[in-house]
Amino acid sequence: MSWYSAHLTRSLELIDRFAPDRRSAIFEVGAGQSSILEDLAARGYANLAAIDLSRVALEALQARMGALAMRVQWLTADICTANLPPQHFDLWHDRAVFHFLTESSQRTAYAANAARAIKPGGHLMMQTFGPEGPLKCSGLETVRYDAEMLAAEFEDGFELREHGLDVHQTPSGATQQFLYAVLRRKS
Repeated sequence: MSWYSAHLTRSLELIDRFAPDRRSAIFEVGAGQSSILEDLAARGYANLAAIDLSRVALEALQARMGALAMRVQWLTADICTANLPPQHFDLWHDRAVFHFLTESSQRTAYAANAARAIKPGGHLMMQTFGPEGPLKCSGLETVRYDAEMLAAEFEDGFELREHGLDVHQTPSGATQQFLYAVLRRKS
């Protein structure tokens, strides 16, 4: 889990800006052991949903969150094939899932699911490995992106609003370049 970060400061700043209403429906992709749901719940967000492939990871996260876990709808599924409610989410947050989708068909399915599930005017917030990021992470192949490449994966229904690069320090002390991008769902 070299992509792990104790607190996702950049994500929290962007969520505060792009979904300031604490009633916003926020969807966390690849929740795993991330602290973002705890941080959002502690900030007063109460309409949270999370998805992960691992039921064990979600159960551990629920236990860690305690009573705050009741603010989250939990889904164990593959984000590429999950049946999500249409036009439901104000903000979709993905840090470190999309760059592991190395097959074009996976990325197409992911983008279609996002386009269906995000409300018109809602936001897709992505953090993937940037152009100088690793080609492999934790033994898995990855895809690296610049802002235009990432936006092209979602071009039919989204417009790029903001992007930049961050350097993430892994738990082992190495660094990884991340691209962050916020795309708006067209009306």
